[in-house]
Amino acid sequence: MKQNILVTGASSGFGLLVAGELHRKGYNVIGTSRNPEKVQALLPFKIIALDLDSEESINTFSDRLFKEVSKLDVLINNAGFLVAGIAEEIPIELGRKQFETNFWGTIKVTNAILPHFRKQKFGKIITLGSIVGLVSFPNAAYYAASKHALEGYFKALRYELNDFNVRVAMIQPAAFKTNIIDNSASPLAKIEDYNSLRTKIEKFSNELVKNAGDPIIVAEKVIQVVQTDKPKFRNIVGKGTSTLINLQHFAYGFLEKNILKQLDK
Repeated sequence: MKQNILVTGASSGFGLLVAGELHRKGYNVIGTSRNPEKVQALLPFKIIALDLDSEESINTFSDRLFKEVSKLDVLINNAGFLVAGIAEEIPIELGRKQFETNFWGTIKVTNAILPHFRKQKFGKIITLGSIVGLVSFPNAAYYAASKHALEGYFKALRYELNDFNVRVAMIQPAAFKTNIIDNSASPLAKIEDYNSLRTKIEKFSNELVKNAGDPIIVAEKVIQVVQTDKPKFRNIVGKGTSTLINLQHFAYGFLEKNILKQLDK
C-alpha cells in the first residue's frame, strides 16, 4: 500500500521539489498552500489549503486532511519564510511574525497531526530546519532564532513520541538555489551605522547565492529519511556544513573569526 505523505508549503522552494520527487517515486503526496486554487492545475499531486498564520485554517486542517486520506504515514514540515536584515533594524512585530510562522505555525500543524499518529501507533515527522538553526550568521538573527527553536522543540519531542513508534528527524540544509531570498521580508528603515557591515553582507550573500548547491540534494536527503525506519535526528546537507558545526561546538572563536574574514573579502 502506498504511503501517504503530507508536505507543507508544497507550492514553491524545497516543498515543491520534495513533494514532486516523492510523487514521482510513487508516494501518495498531499501538499499544502495558502492559495491552492492558484497552483493545483500545475501540480501532479493534491494540494489543500493551509495558512500557518491563521488559527482557523490550522484548527480545521486535520478534518480537511483526513477527508483526503484515511491515515497519514509521514508529516514533512516545510512551510516558512525568511526575515532578512540587521537585528536592530527589524521591528519587533516583524520578528514576532517570523516566529508565528516558522516556529508556532509548524508546532500547531504538528500538534494537529499528533493525535492521529499516537492512535495509529506509527508515523514520521520530518522538519526542514536550516544550517542557521545550528550556526547563526549576521543579517538573519530572527530566522536563525526561529530555526534554533525548532531544533530544540523537536529534539525533545522525539523522546516523548518514542513509545508510540513515531520517529522525529530534522533536515538542516546549507545554501541552495531556492526562492527563499526572493520571498523574504526585510525592514524598511535602515540605521546608517550598519552601512559598512551591510555592504559586506550583501557581497557575501551574492557569492553565497552564486555558489549555492542544487536543491535536488535536499530532496534526496528527505526521501532517504522517509525510507529509513529509524532515521537519525539531525541530517545536515550541504558543502562544508559538518566543519561549521564542529567549529561551532569546539572552537567558536575560530569560527567567528572565519565568518568575519569571509565578510571582509
